[in-house]
Formats: sequence, structure tokens, C-alpha cells
Amino acid sequence: MRRPQLQARETQRTTNSFQAITLSIVIPAYNEEQRIGPALRQIIDYLKGRKSTAEIIVVDDGSTDRTASLARSILTDWPLSRVISFEKNQGKGAAVKIGVLQARGELILLTDADLSTPIEELEKFWPLAGDYEVVIGSRALPASDLRIRQSRLRENMGKFFNLLVRWLVLPDFKDTQCGFKLFKRQAAQEIFSRLKTTGFAFDVEALLLARKLGYKIAEIPVVWTNSADSRVKLISSSVKMLLELIRIRKIRNKLTD
Repeated sequence: MRRPQLQARETQRTTNSFQAITLSIVIPAYNEEQRIGPALRQIIDYLKGRKSTAEIIVVDDGSTDRTASLARSILTDWPLSRVISFEKNQGKGAAVKIGVLQARGELILLTDADLSTPIEELEKFWPLAGDYEVVIGSRALPASDLRIRQSRLRENMGKFFNLLVRWLVLPDFKDTQCGFKLFKRQAAQEIFSRLKTTGFAFDVEALLLARKLGYKIAEIPVVWTNSADSRVKLISSSVKMLLELIRIRKIRNKLTD
């Protein structure tokens, strides 16, 4: 019998299932065999320099390459880790959702497999975690440091999407789409258990839900380096994100009724 579409296979390693975990790092990945290795090694090196206990969760979103097997191999060096694999590609939002809902850390960091925002930027987020339930990285603040920018066309399309987000859903965020976000666990569970958006626009719905649930959100500048091998397709992904944004607008209207 065929398994349900969203069911995932999981490989988990843990030294102590009752061990208190300070941080969970959730990494959605789709056909990332070229980047997942360097990213995981960089994350592991960073975590080794800290005393806090952390777990790493890679969610393989139906990759057709060696993303999952490479992640499992590298994560043998990190005892608190797991790889969750979808049989078919479901979308970044779906991958992030299952990773967050299975995370056990007091804090949950979302980061992309290309580490466009270096893991070391987390140092800016730690001090804010006491006062805010959600801390998001931003590429659009005056102090944001864009080391390598996107092409002019991609950058302009991103700005246009953000204008639509501010007009239709969330007027007070400069950048909803930076992949580097930190959540307190309780807030993350409340937000992502309600999340319906499965594609790239999931960030917008997550922030909308956070706002409607009364959580405090901080947006802070980060270092960001564009990766040329983006999983966001210029035309098809943009159309899908626009349709998702329209659906999120309807969710917003229902929440305000």
C-alpha cells in the first residue's frame, strides 16, 4: 500500500532522548548534494565552540540526488541529529513544518542549506531570545550586510513581492523571506501546527500567525551572501508564491473577522 504523501522516513541519532536541548537547527533541503556537506560541517564547527546542547534536523524534501545520504553520513559526527525524508517534493513550507514540529530545543533556528546567512550570525539572535518569541533576519534594513547581491532582476522581483506582502498581509516587516529565523519552542509549535502554506511563501503565513497569536517579533539586520544556485525559479516559483500570498490574505481576513 502506498504511504500517505506527507509521511516521511526518519533517521535519528541521539545519545540521550531525555537530554535537555537548548537549540534545534532545522534545515530544509531539496537537491542540495553540492551544498549540504559544507553547510553541515560549518554548523557543526560552530556548535562545537558553544557549551549549549543542540540538535540538527535536516528535512530532505523529496530530493532526487544524494542529499539525504550525504547528510546522514556527515551527521554521524553529531550525536543529536536526524534526517527526515519525504518520498516526493512537498515544498519548503511543508519541510520546515515537519522539522519544527519534531524539534525538541528550547529555541528553534530555521536556516537554508546554502547558509546564505552564516551560522555565526546566530550570535546576534541569542541576546534577543529572552524578550522576543520570534527573531527574524533581514536583508532590507540599513545595517544589513549584503556581501554578494542577487541579479538586478531577482532583487527587483523580491522587492516587488515584499511590497505585495506589506500591502496585502503584513505592513510592518521589511523582509519576510530571509531564511534565517529563530523561534522559542512554544511559539514555534503554536505557529507551525497551524501553518497551511507548503511553498516558499510559508514565512509570510508564519509571521502572520505569530502576530495574531500575540508573539513579540524582532527584525534585525544580518550578513547575507547570494547563492547563484537558487531553488527559487524566477517565473514558476514567483507565480506560485503570488498564489500562496493571495491565499494567505484570505487567511488574514478570516483571522480578523
